[in-house]
Amino acid sequence: MSRPVQLTMDRPAGHAATATAEGLSICIPVYNERAAVAETLERCLALGDMLRGVGVPQFEVIAVDDGSADGTVDVIAGYPQVRLIRHSRNRGYGAALKTGFAAARYSLIGFLDADATYPPEELPQLCHAVLAGGADLVIGSRMAGADTEMPLVRRIGNTFFASLLTIIGRTAVSDSASGMRVFRREVIDLLSPLPDGLNLTPVMSTRAVHEGIVVSERPIRYRERLGESKLSVTRDGLRFLTTMVSTALAYNPVRIFGALGLAGMAIAGLGLAGLAVARWQGVTSLGPLATFALFGALVCGVAGVSVFALGATFNYLVSLFYDRPIRQGLFRKPLLQRPVEQAFLPAGLAAGAAGVVVSLISLWLALQGWPIERLWLYLTASAMAVLVGVHLVLWWLMASVLRQLSTQVLGRNDER
Repeated sequence: MSRPVQLTMDRPAGHAATATAEGLSICIPVYNERAAVAETLERCLALGDMLRGVGVPQFEVIAVDDGSADGTVDVIAGYPQVRLIRHSRNRGYGAALKTGFAAARYSLIGFLDADATYPPEELPQLCHAVLAGGADLVIGSRMAGADTEMPLVRRIGNTFFASLLTIIGRTAVSDSASGMRVFRREVIDLLSPLPDGLNLTPVMSTRAVHEGIVVSERPIRYRERLGESKLSVTRDGLRFLTTMVSTALAYNPVRIFGALGLAGMAIAGLGLAGLAVARWQGVTSLGPLATFALFGALVCGVAGVSVFALGATFNYLVSLFYDRPIRQGLFRKPLLQRPVEQAFLPAGLAAGAAGVVVSLISLWLALQGWPIERLWLYLTASAMAVLVGVHLVLWWLMASVLRQLSTQVLGRNDER
């Protein structure tokens, strides 16, 4: 029996090399999977007839060993049809996948885990969805109704992350972290850069929906893995969350900052409305909890306005970076066709003027002998209004400059 070709790759993998051959490259990241890798490889190698039946004339299986120390390499070496690439040290799940992508020879790239949790027999259907359905990236969804043995905690976590991506990406996704996918190799440049860790899959999903890549999902069966899971619910869950949010912010900051800002302003509005009702009912003093609630409402109001304005302004920086209009997350029209900062200046001037007027009236009442117990609330409200006004005017100045620069850059690009 001939030995499989073995490559050692210690340098970071770049983008996949250009390929013209029609077919499927199946990339399998492997790290200490001696108990399960043989089953996974055998099931992948048996896909020839099924793949040809959906229009995939040829395929290859690439196993990327990520520094295993349990004899996994010896098991893979028993399959000469498998291309084996080795990392001399453990570099991470994402790093192993990127090495496989870079070595892939065919027009379609697919991947799945080596732990026998994902059914390789579903790969032909994922390929069919690309070839016949017009998708660029097809995700095998463990949450779309097929039989699954996923533990409850991970099921809850996957539901949360899929819902988060659906909200921030405005694209319905049921399984943002699935480890079984097929995509056209030409989209790899749009999906890059991808992280080296287990968070590669949610980042890939987040980039895909923001890059306008056509994403489709197909339900797949899922079974509990053989051996101990390498996923830490707490550590990796937090990493998934931070990388998904930071990736989304790199594309459309106002979609997240705007929502947070509106939430802060809504809290402030509720607090002030409650205070107005209480005053209407004759309440002239506040207890400790009511005072704390009022303080929180004022902070949320100032912070909400600042965060909203920050998100809208950041969108211009993103548009300059990508040299294209960025769609507002809170509006349907492109940013440059409906600039939200046009309202910053009049709103800021109105808020600042109102704050100054209230403070002057409070000063006059104080000079007339009113006790501070009756005036502190008005003074606090006036300070909030002045601060909000100053923030809005400053953000208007900054956004106006960035909008002008963005318009100039996009205009020059349109002329080319």
